Amino acid sequence: MALLTWSNDYSVGVKALDSQHTVLFNILNELHDAMLKGQARAVTATLLKKLVSYTHEHFAAEEKMMEVAGYPEFDRHRNRHRDLVRQVGEFATRCENGEATVNVELMDFLRDWLTRHIQREDKGYGPWLNEHGVR
Repeated sequence: MALLTWSNDYSVGVKALDSQHTVLFNILNELHDAMLKGQARAVTATLLKKLVSYTHEHFAAEEKMMEVAGYPEFDRHRNRHRDLVRQVGEFATRCENGEATVNVELMDFLRDWLTRHIQREDKGYGPWLNEHGVR
């Protein structure tokens, strides 16, 4: 059972970023599925690393587009990204050290953060980017 299902409700109106958001949904779904199946810590740790790595790539691409377009909320948005990367990075380190495991609480946090961030924060930059030539 998927944790997240992509729909146009999540679209920010920028094709490249919508595509990257769907990848994030897919990675979270893989991680959720591995957790539900009780797969070994090595599998969930690998998927968590994949999530962290792709999140870095996505945030860098998103931030570059916002910066080039002169998005007025750029600094605040970038700080939100940094907060999430820090939180998830700390958790990933704890998993690697055997101090934590991927669990329902983490999955709920990631799901809620991603969906709220897209719907509340990212949707704000979509029209601005579109007006400045980014589609």
